[in-house]
Amino acid sequence: MNMLDDEDDQSFHATRDGYSHLSDVEWDAVERIGSTMGIHAVSVMLEALKNRDAQHATIAKFIQNELDAEREKVALLHQQSSQQAELLREQGAQQFELLRQQQAAAGGSMHSRRPETLKIYISKYRGVEEDSLLRWFVELDDAIRARRIDDVEMQVAFAQSNLAGRAKTWALGLKLHDPYAFGSL
Repeated sequence: MNMLDDEDDQSFHATRDGYSHLSDVEWDAVERIGSTMGIHAVSVMLEALKNRDAQHATIAKFIQNELDAEREKVALLHQQSSQQAELLREQGAQQFELLRQQQAAAGGSMHSRRPETLKIYISKYRGVEEDSLLRWFVELDDAIRARRIDDVEMQVAFAQSNLAGRAKTWALGLKLHDPYAFGSL
């Protein structure tokens, strides 16, 4: 039942059949006008506009005004979302800059000069009878600590660099056969 068919209103009984020249879209607009301005206002408007072209034009103008109002809302929402996006970009840039500054400050202290390492000379282990393997390991361990070599792979490389003769040949042969033979000391 259309609101324009309301039986409580004795002054106006507009029905869809009475305005069959109006399209469904136009009739929906007439109902929206009635909900906004009241049924009596719609009655007066339709009675005043006896000419069908005038009715079509008036309803079209109402529809156009609704569309314009909706477009303004969309434009306003778009503007607000653009402003929010710009604000978020600015905040992100500020946070990135702050993080970069914090990292630079922390990095400056982290990348400060490394304390001098003590370079202890150790004899090369050749693998001959007069070389003591235990003494060489003690010297090697002292040198690694003095040089502050913390990485296991670097420790292995340092140890291999202090081999000579048969021991070096043996270590290189073993490493060629199995690259992971010396995983750690």
